[in-house]
Amino acid sequence: MKKILLLALSVQLSSSYAQNTDQIQSNWTKKGVITFLANQSSFNNWIAGGVDNISGTLGLNYDFNYLKEHWTWDNKLIANFGITKIKGQEVQKSSDLLEWNSILGKKAKNLWHYSFFLNFKTQFADDLDKDTKGPTRFLSPAYIQFGPGLFWKKSDNLTINFAPATSRFIIVDKSLTLPNEKYFGVEEGKSTRYELGASISAYYKLNLMKNISMENILNLFSNYLNEARNIDLDYSMNLIMTVNKYISANFSIQTIYDDNAFRGLQTRQVFGIGVNYDF
Repeated sequence: MKKILLLALSVQLSSSYAQNTDQIQSNWTKKGVITFLANQSSFNNWIAGGVDNISGTLGLNYDFNYLKEHWTWDNKLIANFGITKIKGQEVQKSSDLLEWNSILGKKAKNLWHYSFFLNFKTQFADDLDKDTKGPTRFLSPAYIQFGPGLFWKKSDNLTINFAPATSRFIIVDKSLTLPNEKYFGVEEGKSTRYELGASISAYYKLNLMKNISMENILNLFSNYLNEARNIDLDYSMNLIMTVNKYISANFSIQTIYDDNAFRGLQTRQVFGIGVNYDF
């Protein structure tokens, strides 16, 4: 009799554990894509001129979001690394990014949530041009931002987060710092810079037509402690034209304004044929 009772109890506990595990898993939505983007140009006796070149970019975009009752937790991991080779020149980087965005929200009213966000951003490698010492290295600079705020979420494809009390740390290799705070705003001989300000981040993905989608990512930051009217801008647009499950044509543009890094508008454009793997 005792063996029967123990067996029944064991079955019940196993069933309850399985149900709880399934419920936890069902609260998560996960989606990722790995993309290899390539483009190439070749010229032979071309009167108008031109230089042979080839480039490739490997990228990862992974979303893992949690939803349970009044709580949401949205996470996005972005990573890409690209190189380009121009005839007669050394191999150079064309793209280099490692970024993690995380927003925890508790529902307040309708589509609004009380929120706390965390953003981490850096790059993977040094400049690959051997003739120059690149201004960036892995974790130099690295940006860490976090703070409380309000989060508006209509869907996974349309979100806005406003954080009026955002702390931002800029971390660098102090051996690369320069006089007059010319290396990403960090004082010479130091490895960190602290900023307190307001942050706005927005994400919007839409389908322009069948098999053509556009993804927009916007980040704004104003430093209360120094030139608050001088707003840092980071905007990315990715246009994806799907051919089939595995092949697409991709066009990306990124615009950055950060006077601590460069007093001017930085822009980057990439276009090529991509091979995709969804998971």
